[in-house]
Amino acid sequence: MTSAPHHFAPIQRLLHWLMALCIIAMLFIGVGMVSTVAPKYLPLILIHKTLGVALLILVLIRLALRLRLGAPPLPADLPPVMKLGAKLSHLLLYGFMIVMPLLGLGMLWAAAYPVVLFGGIEIPALLQQSDRGHTLLWNAHGYLGLAFFALVLLHLAAALFHALIRRDGVFATISPLPQRERMEPAE
Repeated sequence: MTSAPHHFAPIQRLLHWLMALCIIAMLFIGVGMVSTVAPKYLPLILIHKTLGVALLILVLIRLALRLRLGAPPLPADLPPVMKLGAKLSHLLLYGFMIVMPLLGLGMLWAAAYPVVLFGGIEIPALLQQSDRGHTLLWNAHGYLGLAFFALVLLHLAAALFHALIRRDGVFATISPLPQRERMEPAE
């Protein structure tokens, strides 16, 4: 890893915001899928599967970039408990972004459903059919999806806190738009 940059690299910011939009869409599509039996159910499943696999690939790329390019340091005056919260919440976000698609794939494989994505791309099953396994993975995917949504809301609240209340430059490091830097008092 290189020395800590002042901002995330443009590719890191692009991936962050692209993935944020896709994850929000995934959460709402997931809720829509499980609450309907209408004809739109199958297209929602196809979108959800395809987007889930795409997000899994993107998060692996994003993790590699984070390890290679680093991340800007948090402000020195940020309380230690907030620094710990930031570190833990980011670890959880990355964990959810990896685990959720894997649970979804496992759930489909355990139900012996073929995983066919847009373009007819089929992902071969890596698990054997198991009703018990399917139920376990279905429940885990559903409940962890709700926990993931709560964590996304917490992340959004923290971003707004840094952007609007603390105005400490944290949001500027990932913002897709140019931000004014926090002015340090002259000594």
